[in-house]
Amino acid sequence: MSTQSTVSPPAGLRIRAASPVDASTIAALGAETFEASFGAQNTPENIAAHLAKSFGRDIQRRELTDPAITYLVAELDGRLAGYSMVRDGDAPSCVTGELPVEVRRFYIVHEFHGSGIAQALMDASANDARRRGGRTLWLSVWSLNPRAIRFYQKCGFHDVGAQTFLLGDDRQQDLVLARPL
Repeated sequence: MSTQSTVSPPAGLRIRAASPVDASTIAALGAETFEASFGAQNTPENIAAHLAKSFGRDIQRRELTDPAITYLVAELDGRLAGYSMVRDGDAPSCVTGELPVEVRRFYIVHEFHGSGIAQALMDASANDARRRGGRTLWLSVWSLNPRAIRFYQKCGFHDVGAQTFLLGDDRQQDLVLARPL
């Protein structure tokens, strides 16, 4: 299933697979985009706990050397515009499609929202999942993130269930969305 964006990707956009030399850059971008996306709606303590657990040069270096994970980096004229993390692994039971592959992280730097970069990055993420042999693409999204939910629905994802996401010590509800590839 392919969806078409109403916004073409900007000239100068490059999406590439990251390598271990990108670990520090991805760690910084990941922490920056996560905090920008969710910092105002959560306690500083819970954000800090999540950032410490999820982002850091050594954490991303381990992920970048894991064959089950691909990081894709979107660059516009040499500037970081966003990234995704595509991952093989277990899916929750509500994901019933064949051969599921997860988009574990998907973030666009705020100033690039609405530019067409997100659609191009999602298309590249779906292509990576197909390369892995995936037939179903799935992700989870915070139930209180309507902008992201609308974007994912535009990309052909449908609500298939829910799961808990632990942010620090706050148990939050994520929607689980999936689509065929």
